[in-house]
Amino acid sequence: MDTLLDICRTMELTGGVFLEAEFTAPWCVTSQVAPEDCSPFMPPPVQLIAYHYVTAGRLVLQTDGHAPVLVQAGEIILMPRNDGHVLGSAANLRPVNAHFLIQPAGAGGMARIVYGGGGERTQILCGYLGTNTPNTAICGILPRMLKIGVEEGASDSWIESSFRFAAHQLAEGRIESPAVLAKLAELLFVEAVRRYVRSLPPEANGWLAGLRDPAVGRALALLHSRMTHRWTTEELAQEIGLSRSAFAERFTSLIGEPPMRYLANWRMQVAAQRLKGSHESIARIAFEIGYESEAAFNRAFRRAFDMPPMAWRKLQSGVNAVS
Repeated sequence: MDTLLDICRTMELTGGVFLEAEFTAPWCVTSQVAPEDCSPFMPPPVQLIAYHYVTAGRLVLQTDGHAPVLVQAGEIILMPRNDGHVLGSAANLRPVNAHFLIQPAGAGGMARIVYGGGGERTQILCGYLGTNTPNTAICGILPRMLKIGVEEGASDSWIESSFRFAAHQLAEGRIESPAVLAKLAELLFVEAVRRYVRSLPPEANGWLAGLRDPAVGRALALLHSRMTHRWTTEELAQEIGLSRSAFAERFTSLIGEPPMRYLANWRMQVAAQRLKGSHESIARIAFEIGYESEAAFNRAFRRAFDMPPMAWRKLQSGVNAVS
């Protein structure tokens, strides 16, 4: 069971490639995905993940309080919390707001930026991933940026190769819609998180480190693959091969909450996804995520979202209808 992929799938990531930019040195811009950037593809989501794919040249990216990061052709930089950032041909240049430079999209095309002093050329595709799933565990604990290579030639990931190929087709006008790139970006996000997890030092704590821990990772896989089971901490510990106290302490230390609280929160995320994306009855959803009665599910959902599930579903339907 791939716990990370399961959780990312429940986030229901979607998005688009909304901008292509050509810069010539010297240049420097501030950047952050805005709600209006999402409008051609989806209603403004609750949470945004921004990304830039450098197709030619190089750039320097910087966020507040962090050293500049060099991003070269064939690399993608992901911003898991859509933090504002500065892009430029070099550090310490005075930036302008990129939104003031955007040329509106023509028929069937993307918005564009052409800007700079006429020197070394850099080309970028800018996109975003969005989710309306509340309380996502991943984005809040990732670093402010993740960099992943889309190497030419001998890539160890078909996702990266496909993204590079699709981006080249898009640049040459061979793809009518950037939807393919958006889906590949979702898979690249999962790949970037995988690589980040592998890079964590052995002594690291936290939810992502928990995925790598043999006992806690196995427990997370069991909770996700058998969500409807009436788990207890003791039974889960027996499955893992640890005592109840040792397992509970290890899980809580790495994940930040006890096993049963984690399971309750995860069930609420799945319930929210199904309430928004289906016409299933609330009783059916309650049963299929592990609640013995609709009343118990209603109480749990109200604690998590400050409203009963039916009201939450109507609210989500209203948001989608308006947009």
